[in-house]
Amino acid sequence: MPTPSGSSTAWCSLHKLMARNAARRTPAVPPVEAVTAVALYAVVPVPGVKDLVLDDLAAYADARGWVVAAGCAASDTGPLDQDTELRAGWARIREAAADRRITGLVVPSFSHIAYRWSDWNTERAWLLRQGLFVIATDPTDVPVGLEPEESWS
Repeated sequence: MPTPSGSSTAWCSLHKLMARNAARRTPAVPPVEAVTAVALYAVVPVPGVKDLVLDDLAAYADARGWVVAAGCAASDTGPLDQDTELRAGWARIREAAADRRITGLVVPSFSHIAYRWSDWNTERAWLLRQGLFVIATDPTDVPVGLEPEESWS
């Protein structure tokens, strides 16, 4: 039987029809972007300001599209010059870094990690070995003490 003029008939296999219908039903999936997981850490003078400081650090991270890893917003209470081994919050951050749960660390200033130069240099070397980046929201506040060259003599 002849086909009416102006119309055409196309043959398509069942396999092609099913594939075409499946493609129509499957929504386009956007590419997966890498997530930068960070930790937040601060030493606060009194417990009452802990949340304020960590909230500021979280806002800083959020503004850059970073995600604070679960359980990785830590603080310690007391003076900045306390030994790093005595800080429970800092131990949590070190554990998260060692477990590769974070790729970066956000602090108010580098002195919150370690106040004395020799302590800072030890912690900084460890953080670098872990492959972490460290951002200080106020980078003008640096650890005090002798410069590395002066401490070697």
